[in-house]
Amino acid sequence: QVQLVESGGGLVQAGGSLRLSCTASGSIFSINAMGWYRQAPGNQRELVAAITRGDITDYGESAKGRFTISRDNARDQAKNTMYLQMNRLKPDDTGVYYCAADRIGTIMRRVGGSMDYWGKGTLVTVHP
Repeated sequence: QVQLVESGGGLVQAGGSLRLSCTASGSIFSINAMGWYRQAPGNQRELVAAITRGDITDYGESAKGRFTISRDNARDQAKNTMYLQMNRLKPDDTGVYYCAADRIGTIMRRVGGSMDYWGKGTLVTVHP
């Protein structure tokens, strides 16, 4: 089992920046990909960005050029942290951001959101 805990959400003005963090613990050796997904009110959950163990990255269209995903294999081998740096935020970026992790990690699973483990989410609100 893998546990995921997100942090860093909040309220920001349009044009501002936020950095989200997700710390994974548990059976992290089994993780081959992690990602951020967003669910806006009334919408389906969608890919924001994903990253593989080999540092291959995928971005949703709205995130390209503004968001950067990265990960940190901590010295503490019991944890692994992933980040999402979000710049030039827009009101359309508002939503609950979920961290996810997957044991298989194929591009179809990353892009499609078919991940094995999910965090509880952190709310990002961008005011005009």
